[in-house]
Amino acid sequence: MDYQRTSLDEALPEGQGLRDGSAASGRPGTPRPAQPPAALDPEAFSSASRNILAAINTVIDGKADAAKLALTVLLAQGHLLLEDVPGVGKTLLAKTLARTIDCSVSRIQFTPDLLPSDVTGVSIYNQASRSFEFRPGAVFANIVIGDEINRASAKTQSALLECMEEHQVTVDGKSYKLDEPFMVVATQNPIEMEGTYPLPEAQRDRFMARISMGYPDKDAEMEMLETHQAASPLAKVTAVVTAAEVAAMIETVRQVYVSQSIKDYTVSLGRATRESGLLRLGASPRSMLQLLRAAKATAALDGRDFVLPDDVVGVAESVLAHRIILDRKAASTGETPQSVIRAILARIPVSPDMAGAAPASNGQGARGTAAAPAATLQNRR
Repeated sequence: MDYQRTSLDEALPEGQGLRDGSAASGRPGTPRPAQPPAALDPEAFSSASRNILAAINTVIDGKADAAKLALTVLLAQGHLLLEDVPGVGKTLLAKTLARTIDCSVSRIQFTPDLLPSDVTGVSIYNQASRSFEFRPGAVFANIVIGDEINRASAKTQSALLECMEEHQVTVDGKSYKLDEPFMVVATQNPIEMEGTYPLPEAQRDRFMARISMGYPDKDAEMEMLETHQAASPLAKVTAVVTAAEVAAMIETVRQVYVSQSIKDYTVSLGRATRESGLLRLGASPRSMLQLLRAAKATAALDGRDFVLPDDVVGVAESVLAHRIILDRKAASTGETPQSVIRAILARIPVSPDMAGAAPASNGQGARGTAAAPAATLQNRR
């Protein structure tokens, strides 16, 4: 395993130990802010997001969409699953995203002998004080990179369930809050299944989105050969935003307006997956909430403070496809989760009132954006 912090002294600064009770309100040794951060103004939000994406795109060639979706998940307070064949840049994308933010980062190499206590932490008896002291695990960081997550046993994988859903860790009956922002970026290889433990549905449902990187096009691969030969561009990447600025960006996304018609459209998509004869398992209510959060982040990154149907459509496949399970007959006919989601998107109508999805108070968004143009659902087959 690769930890950023390896000693109790580094994890618990002097005067901020666990025994003084500070961990009850934040990460061990780090008190949680009393007030939520203020939202950024439109110019600051746009500048920060551009800087993050520009830094990622200097390392990951030809994958601008994957970089934007990774940032979308971060701003929507979700977790990201990178699933693809070896050597396409899954771990590199996760490390680059973490490097662009001035925050704490931990990397866990999941192996069959990894224990849950290696992830969450463990209470160790201190003979000098004759008491148990909590040693934080690798999950106590703003961004946790879990490499090859399906290499660890189901018992170890389940150690992340509470962390990902409730942003806290419970050890020996005591809960410790994790710092905000908190994001898990996990990678796995779906091709080689020998010696692996497939993620259970409860674990997959906690990931907001799944990205399949895919192979780069010819021009991007040529550019990679030119720029990655001597040294990795990751070594030159520096932080372009702070953790406090990311928290403020997240607060900006929270304030994005969602009309009632957009909510109805989102719920209709979820119910359609549960009623589909091609699926054994449809999208969960949690996935509907995360789909709407991702749509809000997409709208904010596009410079709007209100959500359009296209924002929902743009992230629906990445948010929903890994949560649904095909019926065996559908799988035997060549259907895939992605094709089922695309078919449902094409079938659910968009009502005319969704075109004017901006707040009705002044006909414009708070960012001065004019009334939304008519929304169009593109065929993404």
